[in-house]
Formats: sequence, structure tokens, C-alpha cells
Amino acid sequence: MKKPELASAPLAYRNSDFLTSSDGRALRILSEYVEPLTRFRRQRIQDTVVFFGSARFPSRESADQQLARLQGAAAKALSRQQQRAELKRARAALDSSRYYEDARRLATLLARWTHKISSRRHRFVVTTGGGPGVMEAANRGAFEAGAKSIGLNIHLPFEQAPNPYITPALNFEFHYFFMRKYWFAYLAKALVIFPGGFGTLDELFEILTLAQTEKLAKKILVIIYGRDYWRRVLNFEALVDAGAISTQDLELYRVVNSPEEAFECLRRGLTKFHLQQEPRFVEPPEIAHTRG
Repeated sequence: MKKPELASAPLAYRNSDFLTSSDGRALRILSEYVEPLTRFRRQRIQDTVVFFGSARFPSRESADQQLARLQGAAAKALSRQQQRAELKRARAALDSSRYYEDARRLATLLARWTHKISSRRHRFVVTTGGGPGVMEAANRGAFEAGAKSIGLNIHLPFEQAPNPYITPALNFEFHYFFMRKYWFAYLAKALVIFPGGFGTLDELFEILTLAQTEKLAKKILVIIYGRDYWRRVLNFEALVDAGAISTQDLELYRVVNSPEEAFECLRRGLTKFHLQQEPRFVEPPEIAHTRG
């Protein structure tokens, strides 16, 4: 009997069925660890300043245009009740747009300053979650200053497209939230927390917890932007009064209220803690230990 011809087996790393299976999860996680490291090294990124904030806050121009449409011909297609509801939302968006413009301004100030730092690698690169709103504003501010900026996007059931101001070679998309969080924290020397929702609060408290429990090997500045907003949302003094945190924990962050005030906090803190000597690019220990 003639033996049947046996087709060549696919190489494991080219087997898409395996790579997308539950058994291939460890390799997918490792890819989201190693591939960004490779790109950061190639792009000579030393460290970052991460901007967090709502994806829902529009630019001033966009908010003005939307309000004008609702006050003009577009309103005629709506009932009076719908007009009131839409106008209320549009005025709220116009009010929130100041945070977009402030993030844009702060990113520009930061990028212009970092451009003057003498270094073999790019220092304190503006980094965001890569989406719209405050994230777009920060990437846009860096772009307008002629600087690189990073976008660490996340694949979601509802589409969050990367904003157009991210440096193309530094545009990332993650599947795993925890790997995305790792890259937010690993290179960060400062966090700027603009008004936002659940995601913004999550990132803020994660870094504050790591700092409080001394799990960070470096000093990360935490700048909370917008006194009025955060006074209504958070009451850290109540945690002190209840004995849930110590008075010293209030020193883990600084609250500011203007781009210029935020920039001065960043400039002083980054200079004090991270510009004393020219640092080298430190690889994660798991990678560094494999080098012969």
C-alpha cells in the first residue's frame, strides 16, 4: 500500500490557531511585554510623563461648534425637551473643554522644556492612553511642540481609535489591561491626573498605593489637576480623619490649578529627583538577565 503524503507541520510561532488559543495566552502576554520594550529602545525613550484624564472632554473648538449647531438650525429638528437636554450637555462639554486645552498647554510646556535637556535619549516623553479627550490633548500639545509622544491604547469592545497626534512609531495597542498598566508605570517619572472617571481614578489610586507601600524603586511625582473638580470627587482628608491613611500620605501628591503651576511642579521635581546624573536605559530584570 502506498504511504500517504504527509503535509509539513506549521512552525509553532506561525500557528495562528495555537497563538490565539487559551494555551497561547502566555506567549501573547510575553509579546505585550517584549515588543514595546524593543520599540522603546529603538526610539531611544528613556522615561515618560503620563497624562491621565477623561476621554469624553472635547477641545474648545469642537465644543463651540457643537453648541453653535444646537443653537442654530440643528435645534429645529428637536422637541423642546430634547433641545433643553442637548443644550445642557453641550454647555457641560464647553465647560469641560478647558481641561482639554489645559492638558494641551501643559504638554507643550513640558515638551519644549525637555527638548533643551542634553541627553542621548528622549527624557520625560509625554505619554497617554492614546484615545480622545484629555489623552488627545496631551499628545497634541507634544506634537505642536515638535516632540515625540506615546499612545498606549487598549483594544475594547467599543472602538477607541488612536488619536492622530501620537508619534506613529510609538503608537501601541494592548489586549491585556495589566500589561498596558505595566508600561504606564515602568517608564514613568511623573503622573498628571486630569479630571476623569473610573479609569482615571483606577490609575491614580494604583500609583498612590504603590508609593504608599514603598513598592516603587523610583520617585514618581503625582500631580492632580483641577482643584474644584477633585474637591467634589475626592476627600483625602476624610480618610485621614477616619484613620484609613496617615497625614504623611497627603504628601504623595500635589494638587494644581493651571498649566503653568503644573509645569513648575514637574520641572522642579523632575530636576531634583531625575536629572542629577545622566541615567542609562534600565531593562526589566527578566530581560537583562538573559543577556550573555
